[in-house]
Amino acid sequence: MINKLKLIACFLLIGSAGVAQEVEFTEYDLDNGLHVILHQDNTAPVVTIGVMYHVGSKDEAPGRTGFAHFFEHLLFEGTQNIDRGEWFNIVAANGGNNNANTTEDRTYYYETFPSNNLELGLWMESERMLHPVINQIGVDTQNEVVKEEKRTRVDNAPYGKIIYNTGIVPYMFDKHPYKHSVIGTMEDLDAAQLDEFKGFFDKYYNPNNAALVVAGDIDIEKTKKMIKDYFGPIPSGPEVERVDIEEEPIEEKIIATEYDSNIQIPAMIYVYRTPSMKERDAYVLDMISSILTDGKSSRMYKKMVDQDKEAIQVLAFPRTMEDYGLYLMGALAMGDTPLDTLASSMDEEIKKLQNELISEEEFQKLQNKFENRFVNSNSSVQGIASSLATYYMLYGDTDLINEEIDIYRDITREEIKEVANKYLKENQRLELEYLPQTDTQ
Repeated sequence: MINKLKLIACFLLIGSAGVAQEVEFTEYDLDNGLHVILHQDNTAPVVTIGVMYHVGSKDEAPGRTGFAHFFEHLLFEGTQNIDRGEWFNIVAANGGNNNANTTEDRTYYYETFPSNNLELGLWMESERMLHPVINQIGVDTQNEVVKEEKRTRVDNAPYGKIIYNTGIVPYMFDKHPYKHSVIGTMEDLDAAQLDEFKGFFDKYYNPNNAALVVAGDIDIEKTKKMIKDYFGPIPSGPEVERVDIEEEPIEEKIIATEYDSNIQIPAMIYVYRTPSMKERDAYVLDMISSILTDGKSSRMYKKMVDQDKEAIQVLAFPRTMEDYGLYLMGALAMGDTPLDTLASSMDEEIKKLQNELISEEEFQKLQNKFENRFVNSNSSVQGIASSLATYYMLYGDTDLINEEIDIYRDITREEIKEVANKYLKENQRLELEYLPQTDTQ
């Protein structure tokens, strides 16, 4: 009886946690095309104001890579009403924090404030959209900042070419601008003229190419009025023509070698081109990643790290994007283990997924992991704001913040086997030997 009561209590706890994570929101459009999403949560006096622009590295012109990421920095320089260098000071002085980030598909800016500074946050983001100062001193300053970031995060970081895709995407895409890394090249930024930066802003940083999210301790009607006051007068821009480039399928194995002077341990990496983040198969691949390398009980970790002691670390994860995706698998060699040995072990795990259904026990464990991830995914208003903007802009369905878990729940063992066969094919992948740089290379 005691065990049954514990079991019932556990189910009740899981059920209540799931309900607690239900995110209610209101969304609508202003006349200028700005999409607005509001989430009210008055449990803590905190509010996040975020603006996501539908522009990423894939939207850059040939020979001008790095523009989208560059703007992530440039638009903190100042506005007509915020003095140069004062953006961060204003946020900090009012008890807030802020940041921005860029991907292949979008750029996101946000501030988190005590909720009595909601209006300040709205004003600052409207200033960024309407009145940014884009001048040569700002471009020159941020050019140096971006160069230092590239040196720190990519050029001088161990496995930087893998982490930031710079050593991967040129092999995986021929036509699509995903073939360029998000951070771009410094040569392209150095060659750009001031008018090109202004033109990039005029093309993409308009209300009809953006989503504004306000999440936290707010009053919906009062917030709507402030949004209309600050963002309503901003004029719409031209309609953005979206990238529409289809890649030819990869039909022959790509074999390549990359060198890294910052590492001592070689790695064997497999990379597959996969479907858009919006496709159901992308969710299945996410589950496959968990089976292979999520935790010490995962298949690759148990075999390659614990049992055979041929790897010191294993990895498998999808890099999801709006148009296509990438799926990476890899292992770092233990001692003098040949990379061929790592490759054989990874192939063995792939074949198991392709030829055998995962057990019911493993499948239930997998479902539990994703349920737990869902329950914890929206634990802060800052996270909720980012999720709402992402689901709207890149998936076209804001409701996914609550409903995405149903996709995972609906995935079957048979589907996992089917997707492994569909995408993890030897003739459709990059086999990358990632080696320490030596003086002779």
